[in-house]
Amino acid sequence: MTNPNVAGGSPERFGYEWGRYSDIKPEYEEQFRRWLPFYGPEDWHGKRFADVGCGMGRNSYWPLKYGAAQGHALDVDVRSLASARANLAPFRNCEVLDKSAYELPWAGEIDIAFSIGVIHHLEFPERALAAMVRSAKAGGEVAIWVYGRENNGWLIWALNPARKLLFSRMPIAAVHHLSLYPTVFLWLFLRMGLTPIKYFRQLRGFTFSHLRSIVFDQMLPKIANYWRKDEVEALMREAGLERIQLAWVNEMSWAARGFKPT
Repeated sequence: MTNPNVAGGSPERFGYEWGRYSDIKPEYEEQFRRWLPFYGPEDWHGKRFADVGCGMGRNSYWPLKYGAAQGHALDVDVRSLASARANLAPFRNCEVLDKSAYELPWAGEIDIAFSIGVIHHLEFPERALAAMVRSAKAGGEVAIWVYGRENNGWLIWALNPARKLLFSRMPIAAVHHLSLYPTVFLWLFLRMGLTPIKYFRQLRGFTFSHLRSIVFDQMLPKIANYWRKDEVEALMREAGLERIQLAWVNEMSWAARGFKPT
């Protein structure tokens, strides 16, 4: 029987990714701070956070390093959870939980509930966001990073159909093998200095292995939504959040933060 809490998503496919690409790389810190640009290191100090869809734990690592009082990293695939537990083991004030984005176990307890690169892969993003809002304290914060539609027309036109019709139906190991070839093309593209938007300029500093993990990440999910700015704002507002802020990240994605009413 399909678990209704994970139906339609791709936890087992991302689990393969986070089991294979499980190291914490120094450049992940810059990525994390770009994905949640509303926060500096000092904003995490003394806070209790929930990282919804934590993968291998890289986005919980930095708030804990910055002095968060308590962290909760959640995912559902055993490989993701194993990698997260290994990466976050140095932090005794963090627990890694086998919980889906739809079943957060808190009510009014979390200072910052965040989700990076997860909400847009879910069959029911509104349900996940509602669970994050429930978990937050009155006046607490909910933050997400999601794919933007702006500047991603080529992905929507080319990759989305290939993902739906081909990649999502293939064995995940075969998809990983295929990811090598577009990575070679991307590597050459970047080496030639072809960086039309900020995101590609950031990619130029990454290793080939890191680039391949990014390409693979784009190829593997069953669901990938690309939202316009107004759609992201509406998603946050309909969840009941106030004082919503949006940031254009790398000229191809959106970060959003809102506050739970007091």
